[in-house]
Amino acid sequence: MTLIADGPASWSPARIRLALLALALGGFGIGSTEFVAMGLLPDIAADLMPALYAQSPEDANARAGWIISAYAAGVVVGAPTIAAAAARWPRKRLLLVLLTAFTLGTVASALLPSFELVLAARFVAALPHGAYFGIASLVAASLMGPGKRARGVALVLSGLTIANVVGVPAITWLGQAAGWRIAYLAVAGIFALTFLAVLAVVPWQPGDPRATMARELRAFTRAQVWFALAIGAIGFGGLFAVYSYVAPLATEVTGLPPALVPVALIAIGLGMTVGNLVGGRLADWSVRRSMYLFFAVLAAALVLLGFTASSPVGLFAGIFLVGGASSALSPTIQARLMDVARDSQSIAAALNHSALNIGNSLGALLGGLAIAGGLGYVAPVWIGLGLTLAGAALAVASFWLQRAQGRRGVALPYATGATPVVE
Repeated sequence: MTLIADGPASWSPARIRLALLALALGGFGIGSTEFVAMGLLPDIAADLMPALYAQSPEDANARAGWIISAYAAGVVVGAPTIAAAAARWPRKRLLLVLLTAFTLGTVASALLPSFELVLAARFVAALPHGAYFGIASLVAASLMGPGKRARGVALVLSGLTIANVVGVPAITWLGQAAGWRIAYLAVAGIFALTFLAVLAVVPWQPGDPRATMARELRAFTRAQVWFALAIGAIGFGGLFAVYSYVAPLATEVTGLPPALVPVALIAIGLGMTVGNLVGGRLADWSVRRSMYLFFAVLAAALVLLGFTASSPVGLFAGIFLVGGASSALSPTIQARLMDVARDSQSIAAALNHSALNIGNSLGALLGGLAIAGGLGYVAPVWIGLGLTLAGAALAVASFWLQRAQGRRGVALPYATGATPVVE
């Protein structure tokens, strides 16, 4: 049943808010399923690899981090594939199919018996991630109206960031008390609830009747698209090098009891929530200036965390700022991709999440290698700083090349139908 009529004139502000809330609820579920492993990593390692955990908790935690990398790899594969193949689908129908896949994949993650099978289930469960955010962002942007594109993206992403304040800490506590498998079943329940909410209140919107897979895939022929993807994939790795191992960082370096790990997750989630909203507003003002600003804040936050992680104040201040600056980059990179992808808008909206989850996988992998190599739980912070600086350098190069092309008379690659972003 659809409660909102199809014509834009009939969408009252209250009903639009309900639709945006339903879309954000999906983001809440995605944030929960993606990030809950961070706080439960030792529990997962001890349950699925008991012999290795008894011998070396560090090695077991590092290997359990592959679950995070497997999820990220699923996002990378699924986002462009589904977005390009289903660009003509009515958007609401596609969202419902994706939510069904999320629910089933998360249930499988909770019930499968071995580490290898859970690893495979996390990959499969991640396939709808980027396509959901991409299509939901397009729906939200149309509901928000002209000039508010990045804010529409940020509203959908707000579900993910709020999950890090409320959902991830609460589900982490549930997982510590009742087992990590119960935690994932709770996440599956969130996806089932989102399915019902989207079914009830999100308006029907057609897909793009002119879309073809070939047209969507043309985005990959544009150098600036690759620059934007590299900025997200490398620069965003700074967050996940830290976030993937925040539980052992808090307990082993800062000396907090395990019961306070959810509080650390709340701190980073609050930062992500604030940063996402600020990033969406500033990206509508200037993508370039916003990107430079947020990379600078992220680098400074990682330096602060690296030097002060042994102190509770330093830990909480550092992870709050790391979460805030990283999350502010997300709608900024999304807007950049939609600008440079021109008419390949469906795949552009989804590719952002492929890029960010390459950063997720890269940060988790490199951080895990550093820990397994005996460098300690602070080492991922410095790896994150290196990734952040590399992402910032790519951003500078991208905008410099765009200005150089502009001086030579090459048209700037703004998305069809989009309002050019003030540089």
